[in-house]
Amino acid sequence: MLQKLVAGAHRFQSDIFAKHREVFERLADGQHPQALFITCSDSRINPNLITQTEPGDLFILRNAGNIVPPYGAANGGEGATIEFAVMGLNIDDIIVCGHTHCGAMKGLLHPEKLEEMPLLKNWLRHAEATRQIVREKYHELPEDHQLNAAIQENVLVQIENLRTYPVVAARLASGKLKLHGWVYRIETGQIFAYDADKGQFLPLAEEPHEIPAGILRSDLSI
Repeated sequence: MLQKLVAGAHRFQSDIFAKHREVFERLADGQHPQALFITCSDSRINPNLITQTEPGDLFILRNAGNIVPPYGAANGGEGATIEFAVMGLNIDDIIVCGHTHCGAMKGLLHPEKLEEMPLLKNWLRHAEATRQIVREKYHELPEDHQLNAAIQENVLVQIENLRTYPVVAARLASGKLKLHGWVYRIETGQIFAYDADKGQFLPLAEEPHEIPAGILRSDLSI
């Protein structure tokens, strides 16, 4: 596998970089991304591929479960990344993108299976609200439906956590920032966006929906 990566790096330098040298030279002078894209570390998710964007277009934050710890709740890099994206790069949009078959959400619903991964178990406490919502609202559903509900509800929970950041709250109040919730379906390539008016995730429209304050939940299912 490492050899494959090395060979790919050489092909990039000899083929791709050579053809787009001017673009990379321009990027060396600074970045002006269009959005902060918060998604899972899952190897099946490629943000630039599914959005058909180029280097420099997205400022990307990835971790297990596309989680945003509430402001002041963790000392990791998530808060610093969000702060820099909003204040340093003046991005206009933040997208929280979950995905189907998420291993982190499976672990969230079955914490007893994470005894040998204490760091992951501790990390997922930032999604405890998601677990509680699923337990209260979707406990009668089959397990695979509960997982889908957790994936969707978790996107909304993390957007609520985003609002706890002073820089995010300030930009939202001034109308200079918009929040969006997406779910990527691996098996079909579809992207679903949360529509606050309908209270559901619907196929991504040409005009993306902003999520206003006070998220309205319905019986989520995609």
